[in-house]
Amino acid sequence: MWTFGRKLAVGFSLVFLLLVVVGLVAYRGVDVLTQTSYQVTRTHAAISHVEALLSFMKDAETSQRGYLLTGDDTYLEPLRSAGANVPRTLAELRQLIRDNPTQQARLNQVSSMIDGLMQLHKERIETRRVSGLDAAMKVVGLGEGKRRMDELRAIVAQMLEEENDLLRERAKEVESASAGVRMAIVWGSAAGALLVLVAAVTLSRALSGQVGTAVRHVQRSSAELQAAANQQAAGARETATSMTEIATTISELLATSRQIADSAQRVVVIAEQTAGLARTGDGTLQAARETIASMRRQIDLVVDHMLDLGRKSQLIGVVLDLVGELAEQTNILAINATIEATVAGDAGRRFSVVADEIRKLADRMTASTKEIRLQIDDMRGAVNTTVMATETGSKAVDAGARHFDDVAASFSKIAAQVVTTTDAAREIELSTKQQATAVEQLNVALSNTAQASRETEASSGQTSQTATELAEMSRDLLRLVQAPT
Repeated sequence: MWTFGRKLAVGFSLVFLLLVVVGLVAYRGVDVLTQTSYQVTRTHAAISHVEALLSFMKDAETSQRGYLLTGDDTYLEPLRSAGANVPRTLAELRQLIRDNPTQQARLNQVSSMIDGLMQLHKERIETRRVSGLDAAMKVVGLGEGKRRMDELRAIVAQMLEEENDLLRERAKEVESASAGVRMAIVWGSAAGALLVLVAAVTLSRALSGQVGTAVRHVQRSSAELQAAANQQAAGARETATSMTEIATTISELLATSRQIADSAQRVVVIAEQTAGLARTGDGTLQAARETIASMRRQIDLVVDHMLDLGRKSQLIGVVLDLVGELAEQTNILAINATIEATVAGDAGRRFSVVADEIRKLADRMTASTKEIRLQIDDMRGAVNTTVMATETGSKAVDAGARHFDDVAASFSKIAAQVVTTTDAAREIELSTKQQATAVEQLNVALSNTAQASRETEASSGQTSQTATELAEMSRDLLRLVQAPT
């Protein structure tokens, strides 16, 4: 079943559509009339230009005849005026008939004929000036100018006839468009009036029936509203009592939340202190790690020096071997020199003394070399022992460094766990504060709800009174929209 609002919307929609259709038809007709009027104006302008062309050529012909008869240059003024105005008139006429190919072709012929006539006039005038009146009359007697002028008049007449035909066609179009607009306005107005009348009768009947039904519904609803208002008042009293008890519980929960928040804040402070100590310990571990690394570098440097000392002692041993061989050779030479000195007798006695001293010196050198070799061997043993001890210490340092790295890694993990614990404590503190805030907001909301319940209880009586007044008003409205029985 259609509602009153839908029927009203449909009625106004039909009227609106009818007005739109009438408006569109009228607009179309006015547009056609406007376009046709523009075309009629252009056709009249074209006719005026065609007639002006013919008039200019007539003036030119009359002007050249007057000059041929009299020889007076003043007769040539209309010819000169035609020569100046004809090109402009041709150009304007070409624009006016640009959408008519037939007229354009005729205009091309007219332009060619006008050029020929103007050239013929110039030739006759020149003949008159040069050869005199008789020669000019003989040329005129040939009839060439009259023939060309008759051809021009014929084509001009065709052009005028074409434009007049267009005027008659456009007059018919104007009449047809006007008739269409008049029919649309008359029949549209009649249909609109009939549609409005039908809609008014239909809506009046629908208003009476539907409003009466709605009033009866309002009467039943007012009775139900009064009963619901009484139930609402009782429920509001119970809700207010429950809200009071819930508010007490929420207050206790709020106090507990605040205690938890304080405890969480203390945990955060302790966790932050622990995190600071962990960061300090981590810095100490880093410094100790750097110290161990420095010790390792020093041990490596000692090992390098010991190995270098061993290599140099080996070089010294090589040198001592050379010195020992040199001492032995010297000793042999000294013995040989002594033998030779003895054989030489008194002459070789001094040489014998020198050779003996050289031998003694070679013996001492041999003995010193042996002692140096023994000391170098002892030094080599000490160097080797030192290198082995240093390598053992280096290995111990490496093992200690690895253990220290493990301790540092464990300490870093502990520091990370402390940071995580601190973050978790902060989150607990934040969550507890948010919970306390939410509880406070809930407490306020419950207080508002309790107040609203009390206000609802107070307004229930007003609702009951309003329902009674609504029932009375519905009865009055029913009496207004329904006829007495």
